[in-house]
Amino acid sequence: MTEEKTKLLRSLAIDRSVSEAAPSSGRSSRWLLAAVAGVVVIAVAAVALFGLLEFHGLRSAEPVAAKAPEMASPPQQQSLAKKDTGALAASGYVVARRKATVAAEITGKVMEVLIEEGMTVTEGQVVARLDSVLAESDLALARSRVEAADAAIGAVTADLKDATLILSRVGTLAQKNYATDADHTKAQARVGVLTAQLRQAQSQRDSARLDAERSASVLDKYKIRAPFSGVVVDRSAQPGEMISPMSVGGFTRTGICTIVDMDSIEIEVDVNEAFIGRVVAGGKVNAVLDAYPDWSIPASVIAIVPTANREKATVKVRIRFEQKDPRILPDMAVKVTFIREANAGALPPNATASAN
Repeated sequence: MTEEKTKLLRSLAIDRSVSEAAPSSGRSSRWLLAAVAGVVVIAVAAVALFGLLEFHGLRSAEPVAAKAPEMASPPQQQSLAKKDTGALAASGYVVARRKATVAAEITGKVMEVLIEEGMTVTEGQVVARLDSVLAESDLALARSRVEAADAAIGAVTADLKDATLILSRVGTLAQKNYATDADHTKAQARVGVLTAQLRQAQSQRDSARLDAERSASVLDKYKIRAPFSGVVVDRSAQPGEMISPMSVGGFTRTGICTIVDMDSIEIEVDVNEAFIGRVVAGGKVNAVLDAYPDWSIPASVIAIVPTANREKATVKVRIRFEQKDPRILPDMAVKVTFIREANAGALPPNATASAN
């Protein structure tokens, strides 16, 4: 019993070795954290010092780098001078000198459209038809008036012929005293009246013919024709729509299609006015389309438009293609290079400018 109590008291006693070891382990952990923090601070300081040294190194290297281009400036200036006396580059677009939106001269309803985009048309070809029922009726009426005038002329002519024969017989009888002067005067009056009626009928016939020609011309306007040969690039109207030569609001259209003459395409570029003296009419040009960067097209200068753009300080130059190709389309972007002849490069700038 006494031994059990002794063991119980020993179990309740405080172990001083463990309590002393705990503070020592806490102190060791605090030293470990302090050491790690010191290492981090040293690393950060080293990185900052390295960055500062590198920054000073770059600043010290800048004058050297700046001096290098200065030493290399004479060759660059020489190359720029060579370029200045060589080719001149500019950019622009392919344009068509003949491009028209085909429209009707009268107001009417579209009955038929005979073209599509990409179709080639010839001058005078019918591209669309309008509703022409009333115009056809007006033409038939005018032609009937012409026929009526012709019939009236025929009747008056026959009466005049008969009256002329009567006048001749009465005149013969009057000379032999078988007819009175009154009969002769009456016959003369009848001939005069019929002659006047004949002239009136002829005038009416001429008016009827002019009316018929006008009606035929109006009827022909219901057929919309191509003004020149070219390619249809846009179809605007559809069957059933109303079309008019002028915009009247609503859903009335003013055009049937757009036609471009592909033989009239050329290049228009804007050249800085400071270099326009290096461009001469007839000069050779190399053109490169943005759509075909590997295709160099020979061209030549048509003319320099004699006016400058004040806002852009440029002068427009027209350039022709020396060879036509279906791949060249209007509104394509193009870059051109003006080629100067070898002897032209030797001329002074004033002489070149005066040649323009």
